[in-house]
Order: sequence, then structure tokens, then C-alpha cells
Amino acid sequence: MTAHALHRPAPAEELSGPALRAFFNMAERWKLRIAEQRKLLGDPPESTFYKWKRHQDGTLGRDTLERISYLLGIYKALQILFPNTEQADAWLHRPNRTPLFGGQSALDRMLSGNVSDLYVVRQYLDAQRGW
Repeated sequence: MTAHALHRPAPAEELSGPALRAFFNMAERWKLRIAEQRKLLGDPPESTFYKWKRHQDGTLGRDTLERISYLLGIYKALQILFPNTEQADAWLHRPNRTPLFGGQSALDRMLSGNVSDLYVVRQYLDAQRGW
């Protein structure tokens, strides 16, 4: 194997199945409604969303993979910040007085539809962790 091959990112086909399985497990833990799940994934067409949910496989676009990556980082940060799993999962839904959230929950911010809001929540949690 060449040095170049070792540094080549995995193709979307290889990442998509594991990313979708992780997303749907996380969505269940967070008790997300279907509309919220679709919004977090970038509003795919209903037929596409249900195909992903049913098969938990397929080839995702770069935007969707990026969104899932941020969501996994948010999930991991919450698990580190809150030793109690239920507390970690519930944090997302609770109103937050931090100026970043303006009294809304982190989930409200994340549901704006902008991938940048997922990034902002992830950065906020990473800062709370001291990263």
C-alpha cells in the first residue's frame, strides 16, 4: 500500500452506513421526532429519509455526512460532560440562558437548518469540556 493510499479519506460509500446507524441510534436516545431528524440531516426528501431509516445504508452526500459528524461530536461531548446518561440526553431539550442560545434549547438552535448551528453547538460543548 502506498503512503498516498494511507492518507486518502474513506469514500462516502464506506462511511454512510455506519453514519446512518449512529445517527438513528442517537436520534432514538434524544427522543427526536421525525421532523427534527429530517431537519438535522438537512431536510432530505421524505422518501429518501425513510429509505435511510429503513435500510440504514446508502450513499450520503458530503453535507449530510458533515451534519452527522457534528451531531456525533455533540453526543460524545454530552456523554463526557454529564456522567448520567439521561441527564446528558435531556440537556439538548432544556432551555439554556447562555447568550449563544438566548433562552432556547440547544436543539432549537440546531433545528435552524444551518449546518453552522450544529458547528456552534459542538464548539460550545467542546469549550465546556476544556478543549
